[in-house]
Amino acid sequence: MNATAEQRLSKVPQVTLLFWILKIAATTLGETGGDAASMSMNLGYLVATGIFAAIFLLAVGAQIAARRFRPFLYWTTIIATTTVGTTLADFADRSLGIGYAGGTSLLFALLLGSLAIWYCSLGSVSVDTVSSPRTEMFYWMTIMFSQTLGTALGDWTADTAGLGYLGGAAVFSLLLALVVAAYYLTRISRTALFWVAFILTRPLGAVVGDLLDKPVRAGGLALSRYSASAALLVSILACILLLPQNAASRSH
Repeated sequence: MNATAEQRLSKVPQVTLLFWILKIAATTLGETGGDAASMSMNLGYLVATGIFAAIFLLAVGAQIAARRFRPFLYWTTIIATTTVGTTLADFADRSLGIGYAGGTSLLFALLLGSLAIWYCSLGSVSVDTVSSPRTEMFYWMTIMFSQTLGTALGDWTADTAGLGYLGGAAVFSLLLALVVAAYYLTRISRTALFWVAFILTRPLGAVVGDLLDKPVRAGGLALSRYSASAALLVSILACILLLPQNAASRSH
């Protein structure tokens, strides 16, 4: 590939069905993996957040330094955002006493602020434009807020709203189905629909992850957090190895 062609490619994957499958699996892994570190290993939310934050910063640095889209590196960074998002949201909601509603409101405001600053700075929040270090910084900051928001929102839906893990999964699955319908049946901005879907996959993964590893008395299946995380990780690796992914073509 020549230099001109490389410049037309972003450093994120094309948004296909495989992208969404991997995104949901990664967010579910983030929930089980984050809980495994903070709860099963008894590290606590703060220490676990510090560990995952360091991994996240290293992954983002490597992603920005990469000259082209690399599937393993990209999905490693996504998993890093969702694990640190899990423990950070739990720390804010539970240790700091903000509560699910307060944490959700705060993180939603931060997410909207990130998107607004990105748009005002560069004129677009389309993922097709993610090819420069500056754009990538906005991209990963926005993703970080969305992943943390998703954890708080998922917990709020399952616990505070009283829907339980299955009920929460049903709600977010339905909302995602509505986004898909809007994509095919309306002229709503594709960029807006992408971010709505991206945000909604995180609470879906959160409640599915909790469904897998929470005790039966709490409405979960009481599976081992370690085995659930390992199974999800193997599934993600298999998809990356066996199913090709291409970089998204730049539209700007």
